[in-house]
Amino acid sequence: MAKKNNKFHLRDIILLALVGIIFGVIYWAAAFMYNALTIVFTPLKLPMMGNDLTMGLWCMAGPMAGFMLKKPGAPFLGEFLGAAGEALIGDQWGAANLISGAVQGIASELGFTFTGYKHYDWLGAVSTTITTTIVTFAWDWFRNGYNKFGFKNVYYFSGRLLSMFFFCGVLVMLIERLLERSHVIKREEFND
Repeated sequence: MAKKNNKFHLRDIILLALVGIIFGVIYWAAAFMYNALTIVFTPLKLPMMGNDLTMGLWCMAGPMAGFMLKKPGAPFLGEFLGAAGEALIGDQWGAANLISGAVQGIASELGFTFTGYKHYDWLGAVSTTITTTIVTFAWDWFRNGYNKFGFKNVYYFSGRLLSMFFFCGVLVMLIERLLERSHVIKREEFND
């Protein structure tokens, strides 16, 4: 069996750039949903729930790049480029997006690392969902003061896990399948 080529080629770089641009716009638009959810949940004494329910949306570029390119480094680069695109458009968090994008990219990359970059199926989707949930929650524990919320963190973590599973798992897998059927990505490298 031939060894898989993990080098990035021009086609891969173009796909990564497209992922970054498209998700940069999606991430920018997600801020409006985040703000609306924060307004809804703050009177219910769950001020961070808007963050957790939208976190999966903000972490989609990493798994999408991973599933599309099936190469080490693609999840990190896809997520980081999406965050950079969002920052360049001019959202409310500015350059801090680059740090968040790096953390989210590392988290997504870990999920594929744990499967040995061999599972671009539901196992890979669940793995990257779990690692991204845990790593981003740990990041928010320190950055956004989640350590002060006590038992409410059970709600926040659960909301984040559901958001990650829906956006980074189910939705990414559906989009990946559509891209495969339209011949944007190749099927022979996909494990079912």
